Amino acid sequence: MVSFSASLEVSTTEDRATAAGCATRRRIDPRSGRALEILGHAIEYLTDEHVHRGGELSAQDADVEAIQILMAANREIYLACPEVPSLGERFRKWLGLVRPCN
Repeated sequence: MVSFSASLEVSTTEDRATAAGCATRRRIDPRSGRALEILGHAIEYLTDEHVHRGGELSAQDADVEAIQILMAANREIYLACPEVPSLGERFRKWLGLVRPCN
């Protein structure tokens, strides 16, 4: 059994970089893209069903646990995709400048 905390807030290095205006792009292959699409639909469906039934947000709720498991799988697949440097990052690297987001 997988255990998750009740908090749905995720703070990653990528989230902080995005907040700082330095979004990281990833190259998503067709297989990963399809998996992300399917997981996204499943997450949306379970969330909608949970809300329509008037479910509570609690760590012991089976719906919430299932949603968290799917979200973790979604993040794992997404983060496994290779990062793609932006044109600006490639240009700075070519000039030997330091990347401003690190």
